[in-house]
Amino acid sequence: MESSHRSWEAIAQEFIAARSDIGSDVVRQWAKGLRPGSEVVDIGCGSGAPVSQTLVEAGIMVFGIDASPTLLSMFRRRFPESPATCEMVQSSNFFGQKFDGTVAVGLMFLLSEEDQLKLIEKVGQALRPSGRFLFSAPRARCEWSDLQTGQPSLSLGAVDYQRQLACAGMLLEHIYVDGGGNHYFDSMLLPT
Repeated sequence: MESSHRSWEAIAQEFIAARSDIGSDVVRQWAKGLRPGSEVVDIGCGSGAPVSQTLVEAGIMVFGIDASPTLLSMFRRRFPESPATCEMVQSSNFFGQKFDGTVAVGLMFLLSEEDQLKLIEKVGQALRPSGRFLFSAPRARCEWSDLQTGQPSLSLGAVDYQRQLACAGMLLEHIYVDGGGNHYFDSMLLPT
């Protein structure tokens, strides 16, 4: 995964220029299920636009994690009050705390199947009771090369995601589709 980290850092400026607000409506809708002041970690936060920005506008306290120093620097300038750390998601301890929600928009499918499964498990452990997890990935199982980095991309598909979320104690509640045709999986940690 280290080569993927270098790929994102190499195209950080291009990524920022290409980023649009597609998906903001889904994140805004998802945030309505959280109370103002809720703590949410944005995994793969990039520069913070548009996901973290949408959450902050909804009154959510956002924590950012990203492996690109350039993107995280922009996140920190945009949200100086938000805790942020530059690290790979695979080695992150999520600030050593529990959250009301986690988002991973545009990240999950860039990870290997093994790392996706580990991330789902880690998120389940990092959520407070009834905490929510929103991530984007194609609904169908498929593989492709990421257009910006050339890195292999993989969606496990809705059936496998639902199964893995359940194994981590989460219930898949909704699959949203944004204006660009991207799918978002919304799950909740079940009370124990």
